[in-house]
Amino acid sequence: MRIAGGVRVVVAAAACGVLLTSCASGDDGGSQKGDGGSRNAGAGAKGGESAHAGAENPRRIPDVGDRLQSRIPRNSRQVVAVYGAGEDSAKSTVVLYTKSGSKDTTWEKARSWPAHNGKKGWTTDHRENDKRSPVGVFTLTDAGGVLADPGAKFPYTESVSMQAPHYWPKTHWHDFDYVIAIDYNRAKGTPPNDPTRPQGQAKGGSIWLHMDHGSGTSGCVSLSKAGMKYLLRTLDPKQHPVVVMGDRTNLGA
Repeated sequence: MRIAGGVRVVVAAAACGVLLTSCASGDDGGSQKGDGGSRNAGAGAKGGESAHAGAENPRRIPDVGDRLQSRIPRNSRQVVAVYGAGEDSAKSTVVLYTKSGSKDTTWEKARSWPAHNGKKGWTTDHRENDKRSPVGVFTLTDAGGVLADPGAKFPYTESVSMQAPHYWPKTHWHDFDYVIAIDYNRAKGTPPNDPTRPQGQAKGGSIWLHMDHGSGTSGCVSLSKAGMKYLLRTLDPKQHPVVVMGDRTNLGA
């Protein structure tokens, strides 16, 4: 078990039942069973390029309004922004912003990737199995996956219990090779597939960043394997990373 950058190896399959009712599932034609809590996110971008290049104020995350901007912790120096293409769209763009400058006052775009979110879009009142991703600002503290740690700075749990079942479509079999837990209705400091839901089962949970299978999820945010490896190797607990996610209307509010 690695607590601050090491590996938590969990081989038990006991958590598999939890996984099947959470982030991804192949039982409805290529969507994942992840839960969230809000509708709407920004526009997608092609070829991994950000659609938000012309930010007016480098001290703010582009296209994020005062409501969510104010929820970004002052000590955060890494923000993963998920810009959804629309309230009911499964397409989105993930952009990593980092603080720069000696006074840590300005944000710079580091990388961006095409991505997917909940197959039915976004919601500000996520419920179990609503197939929408939650809008909000959430901390990022724990990671893991079926594959060995690629060099993550987060505590990383390698576990076969995260393996997607093979009765799902083959396109989904590698969804959970790499996972970063989004701290929506979960206990921080636990493996991504820990079943604890502090706000209750009805609010959903197991909202992750994980590998993409080419279509919408059930609430998680998915991107390429290369993108996941980059985030795992770059996001650093010492930089207090958060994810800001939602559709364009809710992000800009």
